[in-house]
Amino acid sequence: MRIQSLDLGDRPLFLAPMEDVTDASFRAVCKHFGADMMYTEFVSSDGLIRDAAKSLRKLEIFPEERPVGIQLYGHLLDAMVESARIAESAGPDVIDINYGCPVRKIANRGAGAGMLQNVPLMVAMAKAIVEAVHVPVTVKTRLGWDDQSKNIVEIAERLQDVGISALTIHGRTRAQLYTGEADWTLIGCVKNNPRMHIPIIGNGDVRSPERALECFERYGVDGIMIGRATYGRPWIFKEIKHFMQTGEHMAPLTVEEKVELARMHLQKSVAYKGLPVGIFEMRRHLSNYFKGLPHFRETRIRLVTSLDVDELLSILDDIAVRYRDFESVDAAPDWDGNTPA
Repeated sequence: MRIQSLDLGDRPLFLAPMEDVTDASFRAVCKHFGADMMYTEFVSSDGLIRDAAKSLRKLEIFPEERPVGIQLYGHLLDAMVESARIAESAGPDVIDINYGCPVRKIANRGAGAGMLQNVPLMVAMAKAIVEAVHVPVTVKTRLGWDDQSKNIVEIAERLQDVGISALTIHGRTRAQLYTGEADWTLIGCVKNNPRMHIPIIGNGDVRSPERALECFERYGVDGIMIGRATYGRPWIFKEIKHFMQTGEHMAPLTVEEKVELARMHLQKSVAYKGLPVGIFEMRRHLSNYFKGLPHFRETRIRLVTSLDVDELLSILDDIAVRYRDFESVDAAPDWDGNTPA
């Protein structure tokens, strides 16, 4: 699969942009486990234009994590064009436009999935951004606003016609939020539309290697984007690739391997964000990496309350010793309400 000159190989796997999750430290972990392309947390166009510190921090990209896209959201055409130019100066491999976030405070003001209620503006904004920057422009969106307006086939054609280089489709409407099952049927319709020639990336409910392989083979998508299933389980990229290459399941990570992963992630988080922020933002990951271990409540509390790096590293060492002979089983992580863009 190629996004203009960017060669991502056969059947690439993408890390979805997720607010408060896909920071540089988590992207480094996902890259370690085989993610082919990743995205920053999604960035507010208004925040960039105001030089808001949090938005500007999200633009930081490290050489070892490429290729990386910066995803922008907003509802004002001129502001989105200006923010795209600012984002381009950070050196991303692509600029991605968020037309899919269903969160009420974003969608109700016309940004994210709110754009699905104003298709002419959606298309005009994409065209203006394509003309304003020199890197490929891609889009992530949904099937439509609700069950009565699943117009993704038409939208895909119109976005392609104004020059976007790839399209990611989440298999739900905005009205569904993240409820029910993702419907890949219309994603397949877009991919198999003879008018379409840009890459189509499918997204939604890919939680297992079997499902990933099914989506590639049944719907013909060029790539798959994975969001919530990476949360507490960034090794899912390696699991999927192993299964697609061998037809067999990869052995589960041992507790010792998870401890080493947690150590690496913690150290990168602190290096990138400093103290105490680097620890605060690791807490959700530390608790989920070890979900499913028996008699873990007291240890979990210590992991999510300590503000001392050395103490946290000592706790991780204790976990490795205490559960050395425990047969690791991946358990579903707790989801705290952060949603992929």
